[in-house]
Amino acid sequence: MPAIYLGHGAPPLIDDHVWPRQLSEWAQRMPRPRAILVVSAHWGSAPVTVGATRTIPLVYDFYGFPERYYRITYPAPGAPDVAQRVKTVLGDVAPVREDPARGLDHGAYTPLLFMYPQADVPVLQVSMPSEDPVALIEMGRKLAPLRDEGVLIMGSGFMTHSFEAIRDVMSGRPQPQALVEFDRWAAEALARRDIDALVDYRTKAPAAAYAHRTVDHFVPLFIAVGAGLGHDAASRTAIDGFWMANSKRSVEFA
Repeated sequence: MPAIYLGHGAPPLIDDHVWPRQLSEWAQRMPRPRAILVVSAHWGSAPVTVGATRTIPLVYDFYGFPERYYRITYPAPGAPDVAQRVKTVLGDVAPVREDPARGLDHGAYTPLLFMYPQADVPVLQVSMPSEDPVALIEMGRKLAPLRDEGVLIMGSGFMTHSFEAIRDVMSGRPQPQALVEFDRWAAEALARRDIDALVDYRTKAPAAAYAHRTVDHFVPLFIAVGAGLGHDAASRTAIDGFWMANSKRSVEFA
């Protein structure tokens, strides 16, 4: 299986006319996974913590949206065998905790609604234990053997995540060029496999502070980089373009 980094959008993604189709077509191009392992921007907890290994209610980790977004369900089966493998491959560094009451957050279920709409692929979410790119690359490298076991490794974030840009565009201002430049820089660094530049994105990337006031949505990329580029996988952009002013670039390492 490939390792992927995707933009998971916000709850209104379900109403978009283009992006859901792009996610669906991307999933159809990939081999069907035996299970999915998600590391989302919306669950940071150290040490690594394994979420529910059975079907439990979703985590609606957003506020102020219409009621219908809180009625979404995605009853994917759990993946206890993948949880055990995570403990095995990561547990030599630090204990892996368990949180059996922690359901999938919108960084996991929102894209999966369109990628695997039948909710018939087992899904396991684990926490992101750090925002340090080097640590996350190493985590991805340790998880990489699961790819050979049919597990789709997914880092879920957003290539740019600027609420300021959203407000500007909704006020009628044009697409911020700064976000275009950050997106282009990231795409070019990935294309030339420049892991050093990506790790040093705070100083190397143009408009990094504007694109990411907080970095939680960018750094899940490094899980996929570690599981992919760290094992000589080729990378390609699976989805590009902008949504609500921000880059929805999603990348596959296969």
